[in-house]
Amino acid sequence: MRQHPTPGEETLPPAEADLAQLLRTAPFHLALRAALALRGLPLQRVQHHLAGRGVKVGVTSLSYWQQGARRPQRPESLRAVRELEGVLGLPAESLIRLLPAEGSGGDTERPATRSYRSLVEVSGSVERLLAELESPQDGGLHTVGHHERVRIGAGRELVGRDSEHVVRAHRDGVDRYLAIHHGDPGCDPSRVAVRAWDNCRTGRVRWHRETGVVVAELLFDARLRAGDTYLFGYGFEDGTGGASSEYVRGFSFAGGQYVLQVRFDEAALPVRCRRFARATAVSPRVARQDLTLSGRHGTVHFVEQGVRPGILGVDWDWE
Repeated sequence: MRQHPTPGEETLPPAEADLAQLLRTAPFHLALRAALALRGLPLQRVQHHLAGRGVKVGVTSLSYWQQGARRPQRPESLRAVRELEGVLGLPAESLIRLLPAEGSGGDTERPATRSYRSLVEVSGSVERLLAELESPQDGGLHTVGHHERVRIGAGRELVGRDSEHVVRAHRDGVDRYLAIHHGDPGCDPSRVAVRAWDNCRTGRVRWHRETGVVVAELLFDARLRAGDTYLFGYGFEDGTGGASSEYVRGFSFAGGQYVLQVRFDEAALPVRCRRFARATAVSPRVARQDLTLSGRHGTVHFVEQGVRPGILGVDWDWE
């Protein structure tokens, strides 16, 4: 039942009333997310408004704040939150007071997943590397099936990954595929090795050190005609980054079946694993599903029968 306002009390529209309630009772990230949605401001515009107020904050940081993956704590971040209240037309201190007091513990600003190496930040470097290799937008190929095996080592690091990939050409003359590897924080892309082990060979390889991105050209043993299918296998040997907490794969186009298998070293098993999906790199994680470790080494997997544009992945907790 909705109560009537007392005399002299301002009647808020339903959406504003819901937001006001969240600002009183909800966690910081839920209140921020609701305010952004109600105001209809994309994160790029919020960043622009904050810059006009003399505050510099990245779109990725804003995204992590509204997802709950980071919680602002540093002085410059807290200043940004106070300016956010003005940008979003919220009462003063309404967001700040939802954050834990200094020294009270809680989450730090280190995200639970890859931080600065999100897809948002690496997209520019990927585009530049693809341009260097003269890649068309879709490469002339559609995925029919893709089975990917990811290996996590005893030091919790991403050791490597292997792919068995089936594609179909939708135009004549296609004879290569460009594979993209994105290392975890600390990755040295110059030390990442590319393996072409079935029906292809390694061509040109480019990398971007700051973002840990490697793009490898895989040359087919045959030139395809429109409608031809092709099976090939390849992989990346990494092991140069820090502790890994997720593996994600982005899809620009709809495709066939995708299978992701993550194998953990028996000396370092996570306590929890989940699959998830995201519409974009800055969208909330949805379709959460717990995955059960199986086998001596500890493996989890999921199967996506019909891939749609977006992001699929698995994340895990070490403790």
